[in-house]
Amino acid sequence: MKKDIIVIRGGGDIATGTIHKLHRCGFKVVILEIENPSAIRRSVCFSEAIYEGQVMVENVISEKANNIEEVYSILDRNNIPVIIDPYGKYIEKIKPLVVVDAILAKKNLGTTKGMAPITIALGPGFCAGEDVDIVIETMRGHDLGRIIESGYATANTGIPGEIKGVSKDRVIYSPASGTISNVKDIGDIVKKGEVLATIDGVEVKATIDGLLRGIIRDKSVIKERLKIADIDPRIEEINNSYTISDKARTIAGGVLEAVMYLKMKGVTKM
Repeated sequence: MKKDIIVIRGGGDIATGTIHKLHRCGFKVVILEIENPSAIRRSVCFSEAIYEGQVMVENVISEKANNIEEVYSILDRNNIPVIIDPYGKYIEKIKPLVVVDAILAKKNLGTTKGMAPITIALGPGFCAGEDVDIVIETMRGHDLGRIIESGYATANTGIPGEIKGVSKDRVIYSPASGTISNVKDIGDIVKKGEVLATIDGVEVKATIDGLLRGIIRDKSVIKERLKIADIDPRIEEINNSYTISDKARTIAGGVLEAVMYLKMKGVTKM
């Protein structure tokens, strides 16, 4: 059983789509997270277990683990363990079949091909065939979810994907550094100019009318220009705030394909 474990570095919303799909397809999945995850779409992030102890996303449960024994105990309950490990030290202990870098930092923070028989990374910052075996395209568009066996994913443009004709205005960045105090919560309908939060007294205002699909955790200590909120202009799509996105599901399909493809090619040490 242990040799079929997949370790995912990162538990944000895009990573959660991959984790959810792999779990439902029968893989044992372990999430490695940082001490204070800063997810925006918190209602669909397994990383929230770091704060809450346990969370459920679309009927799949993740639980915080504090040591390797708890990791295996949670797996035995058919749940997903999340453990604080920003440097991947548990990878050597677990010896997984697959390591997936789903941090989405737009650069490689230390994932290497030597970490597991199969290594996969999401998005830019990795060279397929050198840093990892396969890179998954994360840019919205025709190639979203495509597996890349050689070379890089599309470089980060810094421009959010378009939803209902709205792109950069739907994403809100911190206007200052400090501690955030949320006024609105995920699922709220907001109007342009309405105060969503304050950061040490500095107001954070909605940039468009819409549905507040994501906002960083209340009382988080944040830096200026950090992404802190996401407004969906489709007010009627309130359920989107609580379900895995189309983008995350497409990328998840690419990861699952990559795992099965490389297993079929016999590149693992199984």
